[in-house]
This record gives sequence, C-alpha cells and structure tokens, in this order.
Amino acid sequence: MSSNADIGHYGQTLIKTIVMLRTIIQYLPLSIVFLFIQCKQPLEEAGSIDRKSLVRRHNIVIQQFDTLNSLTVGNGEFAFTVDATGLQTFPGYYEKGVCLGTQSQWGWHSFPNTERYGYDETLKEYDFYGRKISYDVQWRTPERKRRAMDYFRRNPHRLHLGILGLNIRLQDGSPASINDIRDIRQELDMWTGEIKSTFSVDGDPVEVITLCHPEKDMIAVRLSSPMIEKGLLNIDVRFPYPDGEHVADGIDWSHPEKHSSRPITGMQGSARVIREMDNTRYYVSMNWKGDAVFSEQEAHRFMLVPGKDKDTFSFTCLFSQEQVGGGIPGFDASRVSSQGAWKDFWESGGAVDFSGSTDPRAGELERRVILSQYLTRIQCAGSLPPQETGLTFNSWYGKFHLEMHWWHGVHFALWNRIELLEKSLDYYDDIRESARIIAQRQGFEGLRWPKMTGPGGIDSPSSIGSFLIWQQPHFIYFAELCFRHHQDKETLEKYADLVFETADFMASYAHYDAENDRYVLGPLLIPAQECYNPLETVNPAFELAYWHWGLSTAQAWRERMEMTRKPEWDRVLNKLSGLSVKDSLYLFAENAAESYTERYTHDHPIVLGAYGMLPESPLVDKKIMRNTFDKVWDEWQWKRTWGWDFPMTAMTAARLGMPEKAIDALFMDIPTNTYLVNGHNYQDERLRIYLPGNGGLLTAVAMMTAGFNETDTITPGFPKNGTWNVRWEGLSTMP
Repeated sequence: MSSNADIGHYGQTLIKTIVMLRTIIQYLPLSIVFLFIQCKQPLEEAGSIDRKSLVRRHNIVIQQFDTLNSLTVGNGEFAFTVDATGLQTFPGYYEKGVCLGTQSQWGWHSFPNTERYGYDETLKEYDFYGRKISYDVQWRTPERKRRAMDYFRRNPHRLHLGILGLNIRLQDGSPASINDIRDIRQELDMWTGEIKSTFSVDGDPVEVITLCHPEKDMIAVRLSSPMIEKGLLNIDVRFPYPDGEHVADGIDWSHPEKHSSRPITGMQGSARVIREMDNTRYYVSMNWKGDAVFSEQEAHRFMLVPGKDKDTFSFTCLFSQEQVGGGIPGFDASRVSSQGAWKDFWESGGAVDFSGSTDPRAGELERRVILSQYLTRIQCAGSLPPQETGLTFNSWYGKFHLEMHWWHGVHFALWNRIELLEKSLDYYDDIRESARIIAQRQGFEGLRWPKMTGPGGIDSPSSIGSFLIWQQPHFIYFAELCFRHHQDKETLEKYADLVFETADFMASYAHYDAENDRYVLGPLLIPAQECYNPLETVNPAFELAYWHWGLSTAQAWRERMEMTRKPEWDRVLNKLSGLSVKDSLYLFAENAAESYTERYTHDHPIVLGAYGMLPESPLVDKKIMRNTFDKVWDEWQWKRTWGWDFPMTAMTAARLGMPEKAIDALFMDIPTNTYLVNGHNYQDERLRIYLPGNGGLLTAVAMMTAGFNETDTITPGFPKNGTWNVRWEGLSTMP
C-alpha cells in the first residue's frame, strides 16, 4: 500500500466503514462479535514486498573489533553474543561495551542468604488515608535493614552460563592477541540467523559460522582454516561465578572455590560438564563431528582440540537446566532448522518497505525497523518478560521491569506476531499469588503486579519502583490485543480472570475523596515520569487516563462474556478525577502546578502518552493535548530522556494529525535516540543497549503505518508531501 496512492472515493469510504466497525466490535457481547468478519488489513497488497531483499539489504557488516557492535544469535529463550571472531574469544575487551553474554530464560542464581534476611525487613509503613500500608523500600539505615534490602535487590540474578571462545596460537606457539587478528569481515545474515566471521592470523585465513538452534538453548559452530591442521586453532570453554552486579557482564573469575565444573565422560564425539554453584545446577553438553579431544585444563576451563586430519571442524553446545539424554543435533541439522525458522519469521507477520521514499531519513528508519525486529525476536520473545538489556548482559541484576513490558511486547501484536507476545503472558498467571500477596498486604483487592522482579514475581525493594502503578493496566492492554487478534471465546476465557482481578486492584486502589465527590490516585505513588515525591503526588495525568481505559476495557470484557458490569468499577469510572489543566495545558500531576519548569521537564514526557499510547478518552481533550504537545516539544529537556520517549512522542503526534512531527520525533538528534550499527538503542556508558527503545520504535512505526481505532487516514504518521512512499503489509491497527 502506498501512502500517496489515489485509492479513490470508494476506498476511503471502505476504510471509514472498517474503522467504525472495529471500534464498535470491541465493546459488543461475544455472541454479536462472531457475526462480524474481522478485517485487520484494509486495502493491502498482500505479498507485494520482496521480504528477502528488504531484510538482507540491512545485513550487518563489521570490519573491526568494536566494543559497541558485538553481534548476537538467539531464539527468545537463549542468546549468545560474539566478538569479531564469531565466538567469545576476547570477552574482557567488550566488558564496558555490548558484553559477550550467554544467557537463558531459566538461568538464574541467588547468593546464599547466610544472614537469614527476611523480606519483611525491607518493608516500611506509610500512612494511606488514615491506615498504615507497607512498601518494600531501599533502607539506608539501620545497617541490618540496608543489607536486607541489598540482598533482595541482588537476588535472584541472571546467570552468564559460560564463555566459548577460540584458542588461537601464532606460528611460534604463543597466544594470539586481539592485535594479531587481521582482515576482519563479519556479517550477520538476518534472513538465516547466521553470523559469518572471516579473518586471518599470521596469513592463515579463518572462517567461523555461528548460529543458534531455533528451539534449543544451543549454538552450532563450523570452523574452516588451515590453522586446524596445524594445531593452532582450538575451542576454549570457561565458566565464571556470577558477579551479582547492577549492570555488568555477570562474570566473576576471582572465586573459583565457590563453584564447580565437573566433566562427565560421554559417548564418542561428545562431552558434558555439570555446573554447580550454591543451589543452582545446570548442564553443558558438547557434540562434534570428527576426531577431537575434550580435556580439562584447569578449574572451570576446558579445551576442545580438533583432530589435524581436516581443515574444517563443527560442533554444537547445548545449555540445559536438566540433564539431556539422547542425541543432540549437529551443525548441519541445526543450520537447516535455523534457516527454516528465520525464513518463516520474516515471511509471516508485518513488513514495511520505505525504499520508494525520497526523504533522506527513510533508509535509516527502514534499517532501524529491520534490526529492531531481529533484536526483539531473539531478546524479547521468550517465556519471561525481558530485562531491558535482554539476554545480552545484566541490567538491574538481570531482572525485568514489568512497566517496560508494554514497550517490549506490544509491537509483536501490531506486527501480527501475537504468539510472540503470548509466550510471556503465562508468566502473569504464574506469579498471580505473589501479586495477590502484595495487594493483600496493603489492604487492596485483586492483584498488584510487581515492578522490578524475577521468575518468582517477588518485588525488588526500591524507593521508586515500589510506588509505580502504571504497570497495573498493562495486562489488560495485552489481553485486549490478544482478543483483537483472535476474536474468540477461548481468548476471553483464558485471560478473563487476570483481567478482572487486575481491575479489582485498580478500583480498590482509587481513593474516594468525599469532600469533592471524586476518586483520586495517590498520594503514595510515583508516576511513570519518575521525578516525583510519592508522599505528595496525586492524580498524574497518564495514570488517570490509563486507569479509565483499563477499567472501561475490563467492563467491555464482562459484556463480551455476557456478564453484568461490575458496579464497583463503574463507580470509579463515573467519578474518576479529570486531568488537571492550567493555562490550557495538561499538568503532569494535580500537585505539579509548576509542571513546565526545569524541575519537572525531564525524564519521560509521559503526559503525551495519555493520547498516544492510549486511544481517545473522555478524559482527554485533543485541543488541550495539542497545546501540551507543542509546549513539551519546545521546552522539554530532551537530553534527559530515555529511548522509548521518542517513539511515544511520535505516536502522540500521529494521533494529533501531525505526521511531520511524528517523523521528527523518531529522528531527534539526542544521545538516547542513538541506534548502533548492530541495531541496539544506546543510552549512555552505563546502559549501552536498551530494548524498550527498539520495541517502542516498532510500535510507533506500526501505528504510524496501519493506523489506530479513531483514524480513517492511510499511513497517518507519514507526511503526505510526496517524500514518503510507504509500502506495507500484514500490520494490525493499534487500539
């Protein structure tokens, strides 16, 4: 579909009709919904895009060691990041860049709780309208509480499962350094999921092909070089202890006594190592084709030495939580599986082609979109919500932030890859009781979802995160996306209980202000714009709009299931506070009368999300939001923002009918809006990659292309000045 194609009066009428039906259909009982034909992609030219060419013209090529441009293979459950040699040969060089991680969804560890800290030691009581409720916070004193807080923030943490690198020796037998690696050319072929690395050492060429099995936590590698026959090229396998640091590669070589790596004799052509540390155990299994010897060199270090009869050697390495019996696929079989899985991925779901555009930014936007699809597929499409740095290296101890799950996951639905979002939704059911305990401890109904957490759903003590509430409606949003896609009774039944219990918390959390006959949010909250005092903050703009949308949508779910509306929810909806306005501008919170001052105009400009992330609402006036947008655009401290703030701003611009501003927002020349050669969204020296930025970009582009509920405009986020020719297929509209 071309953004400047003349589709005529009939086409425009058809689009308006489809948009109207989509809007109506969301709020009808299920029995009536089934009478409609779901129409997700109006006037598409199905199959019109050469997807293979689209993807491959953005293959990544690296020609030097670059600490910020390591490359990764993965499958959503497991990822393996390599340097320019195609393996993890020089991990120390990348320690302060994009680290060389080997991480999985199941690979977690906790340090022993030798002091027997109790979680209740992190709790602090606050007054909430005359009653005491407790929050897990970051104690500074007394010392015991500070140490307890630190323990529960650091544990559990995600594991680095092991380093697999090349052991390269020069002709004289001395170990090769990074400066001895010459003639580097490394290419990531995203169509097949393979990294091909070529280089030379002492004049000898080396070729390494690296890939990840699509269904196993396993890499497959093929080496080709005359150095194999000379005995100068082997495989080094090393296992670290976890460092438990806030943002780090997860590697600690200084405590070999705290863990064990025990080799087990296996069948010919295979080897296995049992890894044990504290209460964590996992297995590493290697298989190879041809002659080779696997031997222990020292504690936690092993060497796989290929035979000298050939100049090629291939192996696979599987990481598993349980001992694996039977055969493990070899390189050739894994390669066939990888190529098939990646072809299926790229040929399904949505695609956007900007190659016909003359705007000079079009090529770069297309590059970011393709690379972000690859990165989110391997980093964010697993059975757990992803951490902000995915499966590459640890940030916030490897834990994930549930308020960021929106940015990690919504795009999968809009690009018609709903199954990749749904993989992580079972997690909410898994931690249902943990969420219930939080709500009950504080005297609320339903489920209060944690913020910074791990597999068990235990909230990490934080003087900011524990007071956030904007993650609470997320599950309702995810469930709504699933229903919009499937339009079936099974989806309603699968997610209804969690939708309803989420809404129960939201309704009970809203406090009735009898004096003003209204419901309010806060205090004892910090909004998504995290520069507020929780003891003072009341009625932040975005959270009010999201509360209204979430409760309204939960009621719509009841009606679809032919259930009566819940009176408690309607009471809150009917008397929920409005967004505060001053000088025809939305305040960021009711208590922030000086919103547009230096104190407040930094961090996330989330006030825009009330009509950007969210659709039209009775709480939001478009004229006031337009004024607010212009004020934020002109006066925000954009250098003090995060990667997803730019696509969020673009979405608001698109809803307000300002496509030029939408494009400009995606290309603001701000450090946190940087996209590296490998596609990662760079933030700063601490947070070198930031996947919410990649997910946010994909969400914005899908919405700017396929539109949203209240629009009847073709590609509403792109200027109609002739410079943007947007061809697209397979995308879904945004709510």
